Amino acid sequence: MVARLLAAQEWLRSQTPYSLLIVDAYRPLAVQEFMVHHTLRSLVAAEGRQWDTLSATALADYQQRVTQFWAPPSCDPATPPPHSTGAAVDLTLRDAEGAALDMGSPIDELSERSFPDHFAADPGPFHQHRQWLRRAMETAGFQQHPHEWWHFSYGDQLWAWRSGIATACYGRVA
Repeated sequence: MVARLLAAQEWLRSQTPYSLLIVDAYRPLAVQEFMVHHTLRSLVAAEGRQWDTLSATALADYQQRVTQFWAPPSCDPATPPPHSTGAAVDLTLRDAEGAALDMGSPIDELSERSFPDHFAADPGPFHQHRQWLRRAMETAGFQQHPHEWWHFSYGDQLWAWRSGIATACYGRVA
């Protein structure tokens, strides 16, 4: 993973004045579980709803919205969350002074603005920044999450699926 990240960084620096800024990588299953539940409860509260009064249908809708971005915590060896395999990384770009570039939405935003090509029709910098990040990571063999401009994998189930490979290289780290 480190060699691939260094290769992505080297390619990016050969093409732009930018560098990679890693935000998150390995995440134990307990942390994944906490983050999914925290995000779910935060979304419910942000929309002015009370957790205790949600119907089963409303709860299922909230869960679907969260799991579009967050992998459910799973002890099943066939379906570990990508970050719990050590094969996923969340990152962004930073400028020559070290400041994170504006990518059009913050990491972990639960909206369509987080989709990698959300700004494709806009000639502004957001899409261009996302394209530089994607190209750098893809040149090193990573695959991008279809709903997260910041999430890339190498060797997990997401990577295998996006690469057309039958099985992942890595499972959950215990």
